[in-house]
Amino acid sequence: MPTPTRADWLSIIALGLIWGGTFMVVSVALRGYGPVTVACARTTLGALALTGMAVLLRRRWPARAVWSQIIPIGVLSSAVPFFLLSWGQQYVPSAFAGLSMAILPLFVLPLAHVFAAEPLTRYKAAGFSLGLVGALVLLGEGVFQGGTDLLPRLACIAATLCYAISSILTRRCPPVDPLSFSACTLLVGAVVLVPAMLLTEGIPGWTGNLSGGAILFLGLVPTAFAAFLRVSVIRSAGSGFMTLTNYQVPLWSMAFGALVLNEALPGRFFVALALILAGLAVTQAGGRKRQPTPSRA
Repeated sequence: MPTPTRADWLSIIALGLIWGGTFMVVSVALRGYGPVTVACARTTLGALALTGMAVLLRRRWPARAVWSQIIPIGVLSSAVPFFLLSWGQQYVPSAFAGLSMAILPLFVLPLAHVFAAEPLTRYKAAGFSLGLVGALVLLGEGVFQGGTDLLPRLACIAATLCYAISSILTRRCPPVDPLSFSACTLLVGAVVLVPAMLLTEGIPGWTGNLSGGAILFLGLVPTAFAAFLRVSVIRSAGSGFMTLTNYQVPLWSMAFGALVLNEALPGRFFVALALILAGLAVTQAGGRKRQPTPSRA
């Protein structure tokens, strides 16, 4: 097992900071743009940046036969979850969206058991159950009776489920260069979102330095640069090391939401976070070789 270097540790902290801050930046972008435009701009800018990077580095592109698997992965890893998060964050705090991402590794467990031949051990089952309780606590009051912001809250959770399903599909995909693979999945997302944006919200204009800068940041930093940094860390320190981001993202999202956006953090957020992180810890108590899937944003 590779030993993480100092650069790896700095990179993993940077990734947690970047992905944790993404939800705050989405909230800022939504002040000047609609949710489809925010999701589309993020996906398209990220696709252009990663495609250019892959060309410059002369990375090998996926074979034509692999595209039948890349297309659903692209839809479920960028187009749908980016839109769901953007739409949901019009009505819920950015901290809530960030906390939702903590559930991702737990959603992967039953899916991997059914579709990836990864047994659901007693540790994994117990951790999943604990995390599910945390998810219900996070959804809060009205989860069974309905509520004014129940659908936006469910949209954020649904985005997490999309990431989990795409992660299982990615595991089943033949080996492909990670950088060109990321570029291709974002290109698929852009192909879906560009027409959707033009039909629903039209051609976007510059709405100001704050929201416009947020749009550029979303496409270039958490989507493009973070993807490149993630690939570098996995190659150097292994995919297991990447799971450390699972614990950082919700903490950073809550910190940014409270300190920068002045969002109120209900007590249930902290209870939910404790339950979800405890569930993650339990799933790893058995010392399984495969680690939970790293968080996305």
